[in-house]
Amino acid sequence: MKKIIFGLAALVLLGTVTANAQDKNVWKSLSDVSYKVSKDNFGELYVPVFSEESKKLEGTVVEADGYIIPFEGMFKPEHIILSSLPLAECFFCGSGGPETVMEVMLTDPIKYTSKRVKVRGKLVLNGNDPEKLMYILKEAKLVSE
Repeated sequence: MKKIIFGLAALVLLGTVTANAQDKNVWKSLSDVSYKVSKDNFGELYVPVFSEESKKLEGTVVEADGYIIPFEGMFKPEHIILSSLPLAECFFCGSGGPETVMEVMLTDPIKYTSKRVKVRGKLVLNGNDPEKLMYILKEAKLVSE
């Protein structure tokens, strides 16, 4: 499934709206990504090539706001998918690209809401594991809902 995510990445549109701990728009910074074609045992896949600005954010604490996406019909209160776009436009359901979503590993479980939330955590860039999203927020906490 995640290989499809990288494969569809060539059709990417940029995500918008959010700020990180240094008052930067983290979604805007993360939207600056290109892709190279690679191969594995299953065929071709698109692998992200992160911009220098994104690379500078890796390992730093950032804030991202967005919408919780109920992934594969289930909600895990400590491991969520956050989209910069509303559900109807998100990468899994609509027109957004893979740069508009991130996995968020929370230190404390949260309740599902359809409203916009803000989380803070350490950004990890994933360009190697097609089973994960390319942006992961670890040790995250809910800032506001």
